[in-house]
Amino acid sequence: MTSPLVEAHTLARRSSNASAKPAPGPEKFDRAQVRALYDKPLLQLVDEARAVHLRHHPDNEVQLCTLLSVKTGGCAEDCSYCPQSSKYETDVEPEKMLNVQEVLASARRAKEMGSTRFCMGAAWREVKDGPAFDKVLDMVRGVKDMGLEACVTLGMLDEKQAKKLKDAGLDAYNHTIDTSRENYPSIITSRTFDDRLRTLGNVREAGITVCSGGIIGMGESNDDRCEMLRTLANLEPQPESVPINALVPVKGTPLAEMPPVDPLDLVRMIAVARILMPHTRVRLSAGRTSLTREAQVLCMLAGANSIFYGDTLLTTANPEAEDDRALIRDMGLVAMPPSVSSAAEAE
Repeated sequence: MTSPLVEAHTLARRSSNASAKPAPGPEKFDRAQVRALYDKPLLQLVDEARAVHLRHHPDNEVQLCTLLSVKTGGCAEDCSYCPQSSKYETDVEPEKMLNVQEVLASARRAKEMGSTRFCMGAAWREVKDGPAFDKVLDMVRGVKDMGLEACVTLGMLDEKQAKKLKDAGLDAYNHTIDTSRENYPSIITSRTFDDRLRTLGNVREAGITVCSGGIIGMGESNDDRCEMLRTLANLEPQPESVPINALVPVKGTPLAEMPPVDPLDLVRMIAVARILMPHTRVRLSAGRTSLTREAQVLCMLAGANSIFYGDTLLTTANPEAEDDRALIRDMGLVAMPPSVSSAAEAE
């Protein structure tokens, strides 16, 4: 049940963005189709998702990805879930940007631990040309020189900046849409849903693969969850990577008092994502520390074939690497080698 504080916050945000209008786009799936899929009995849904997964992906492989915050805190955005926003008083303090060698040392450790994708995140509202962006380009080049897939998440960017990232060797750009178009104004007011889609378009136009997903547990309805997945599935082409996140409530943010996500809701979201986007790598992402081993197994059974690997995800906790290795071993899975993961992404 949503707290009165969150309800008031939501109403205020909705009213401040009431003028937002839908943008036209391709319609592979309509609302009724996706909602009917979401409402299927869970075991039937998982069976269907599992069958789709086996047709398009190896049965026993999982990609390990590592995410590092290269510039923490002080973000001008007001995303309700994020402790890095300068709008909220949280335990996350703004920090100077890491230097290139620090980042590459982390990438080297990630590779030694088995990761094949290294993602770098900066708490920026948007990319600005200059020394900081030039450092990111150097980080991308260094990560690629190690034989890792390079991914960044830097906020909004324009066509020229996307081209620079592509020229540096970037494989993927992460830019989540968070929730449905209708629910978006209750979560973020500092940019619009169409701003998100515009950045994804710039990424795609530059020839960089798209990593975009959403978050559940922010007070959204089931229809909002379906619309978020429908938006992603209707992109042309579909994202190569879709992270499904469970909210990690953080003290000081407007969503700090939200109740825990039901793990079966996460399983259901992953299954629907797998069916709608057969070729996509579905990533079991934030919120795994609140999941039992059994719940994570169900998520993998439903079609997840990637996890973020390492002790932190930007500023929130993640399972210990040793625990993840044990879980992968006990499930009979193997970590995707670099040559396989790169080929699969290109395909």
